[in-house]
Amino acid sequence: MLEIRQLRYVQAVAEELHFGRAAARLHIAQPALSRQIQKIEQQTGAALFVRTQRKVELTAAGALMLERSRSILRELEQLEQDVRRAGKGELGRLTIGFIHSSTYGLLPRTLQRFRDLYPDVELELREMSIADQATALARDHIDVGLTRPARYAPGIETLSIMEEGFVVAVPAYHLLASSASTPLARLSNEPFILFPRASSPLFNASILRMCEAAGFTPQAIQTATQVHTVVGLVSAGMGVAIVPVTAKNMQVSGVAFLRIQEDPPPVSVVLAWRTSREMPSLRAFRAIALTVGEEFMAEQAITRLRR
Repeated sequence: MLEIRQLRYVQAVAEELHFGRAAARLHIAQPALSRQIQKIEQQTGAALFVRTQRKVELTAAGALMLERSRSILRELEQLEQDVRRAGKGELGRLTIGFIHSSTYGLLPRTLQRFRDLYPDVELELREMSIADQATALARDHIDVGLTRPARYAPGIETLSIMEEGFVVAVPAYHLLASSASTPLARLSNEPFILFPRASSPLFNASILRMCEAAGFTPQAIQTATQVHTVVGLVSAGMGVAIVPVTAKNMQVSGVAFLRIQEDPPPVSVVLAWRTSREMPSLRAFRAIALTVGEEFMAEQAITRLRR
């Protein structure tokens, strides 16, 4: 089998059509180059060059060898560059699971920044619930999940990238709609739209806990898993709801958002991934998501100070 260095020998002689210049270009002695070309011709069973005292010419076999050698050497150079870039996280494919609420701020900014820095990494996005992401990670169906804290299988690591507070959502015609904030106790007699315990255990538990701390149990008249569905039901006048603060970015008409005076504990947005799937593109995505999450928390802090 021919070696890469032999292809370079043939290419140099074929392009220079002069053994002396080709040898100088390759930084080897001319007799050594002549012996190498003879060896290649013996190896292939075909004359590659017609040599006379005045000139060197390519045979048909030599012209074919030059064409194929150029193609192979270009491919090898590209392979070396691609492997180097893949090692830096600049190439490859990343499959990302995400919760719907992340699409109202965190995910778009993270994706835009990642694409700007790593345009040749192919991203596959899958909207999934928290439970579905946990299953997909365990089965290697996604590389990373933008999700919430949950019970994950062994070998899955999580990183909190953002703490997200809660606000009260009320219909625009509600008596509280003109208020900037409210104590939760004022909602004790209101019909509530809640996140279901089965599919949204974190939100369900957090909201019940904060209401119980305010002295009441919310009267649930409807449940909905997705934040945008909950806000839509509030807009329709079905009841009030406690939702993550990113719901304000949905710009749903007919809804007013109020700060909760008790300032209940926030919930985390986390990245989750299998440690066995660690790769440069994942590390890059993780670093960018962490930076974006810190930016959002800083913006939220500034907003609270202004109030």
